[in-house]
Amino acid sequence: MQRFVLNVRSPVGVWGVVGSDVGLVEIALPHQRVRASRGEAPTPVAEAARQLQEYFAGDRRAFDVSLAPVRATAFQQEVWAALCDIAFGEVRTYADVARATNRPRAMRAVGNANHANPWPIVVPCHRVVAANGIGGYGGGDAVKRYLLALEGIVYP
Repeated sequence: MQRFVLNVRSPVGVWGVVGSDVGLVEIALPHQRVRASRGEAPTPVAEAARQLQEYFAGDRRAFDVSLAPVRATAFQQEVWAALCDIAFGEVRTYADVARATNRPRAMRAVGNANHANPWPIVVPCHRVVAANGIGGYGGGDAVKRYLLALEGIVYP
């Protein structure tokens, strides 16, 4: 599978939209700095980049993109499906997501699955917070706070 990269600029950095004719393989966080490919992007990559630009512009609240199959455990897939149920502008705690996967004590495992999420923003792991604060994010606290604020959620 030939991978193609388009870069999408945001106020917190450049995101890499990585995919192929099959679908979106991953979204690289701003600190990961992936180099854009030359040539014409496959339709799924171009569409994902367009939708991500609309999100950053405040014109998109949900995504409709093709996700390429990735290696993941059944639990990771369950967590990612639960993340997709968290609406724009809402948050859930790690415990809430653990309960949604019928593993009420798996809060740390939910955090690990969030960290392994290859499609940040599209599969909204930024909408998961700790019971006592903002929680972690692979892109860093400032990026998570920006994404939440973009959706109308402000954390101290």
